[in-house]
Amino acid sequence: MRGVILAGGLGKRLYPLTRVSNKHLLPVYNKPMIYYPIDALVEAGIRDILIVTGGNHAGEFLRLLGNGHQFGLKHLNYTYQEGEGGIAAALLLAEHFADGEKIVVILGDNIIEKDIRKEVTDFKKQPKGAKILIKEVEDPGRFGVVTLRDKKIVSIDEKPKDPKSNYIVTGIYMYDNQVFDIIKELKPSSRNELEITDVNNKYLKTGELTYDIFDGWWSDSGTFDSLLRANNLIAERERNR
Repeated sequence: MRGVILAGGLGKRLYPLTRVSNKHLLPVYNKPMIYYPIDALVEAGIRDILIVTGGNHAGEFLRLLGNGHQFGLKHLNYTYQEGEGGIAAALLLAEHFADGEKIVVILGDNIIEKDIRKEVTDFKKQPKGAKILIKEVEDPGRFGVVTLRDKKIVSIDEKPKDPKSNYIVTGIYMYDNQVFDIIKELKPSSRNELEITDVNNKYLKTGELTYDIFDGWWSDSGTFDSLLRANNLIAERERNR
């Protein structure tokens, strides 16, 4: 099993903080944001990790992380995304790295309370397909919204104006090698992006999408409010250790 962290984009919602820095290099309490998804993969037992970055500050990742020795890794892999094309477009850059293996994908601004070892282990045993982690939130319209019926996913809607539920797809996804062929067949959305929700819906249509409800708190860090929340959650956790 290999891990992919998507840490590209321009972070425009966090201007001017991101004017001279990549969003994923901003601090979340006492560590750079990018440390948290790396820790999540390492704690799940994943040692082969690729970081997809982009923009004008990609070189700073190498300066900060090196080969990942501080995380107990022998090596870190990097690739560069030119421009912005959506999460699925960034993920497509990992095809060579995956090399036919299953992958765990984490958005670089996701901060989680508990490890995902169990979910990763369950996905290893899953014959094929994909797994997503979902969470109930107060502002579902910012995300891919999941509608459940009889504990089964019946639809995933990307950033709907009128969400059907408060359950959303977190930025943690697990895929088999079909994912790259699926992405290559996608058409850009109205935002001119290749949407990861379209990828998940392809798996849903074929009956190959499973899910777990994430245990513990979860936060993205893509807006001023969510970045503040992530800082407060980590600060409280550190104080209680």
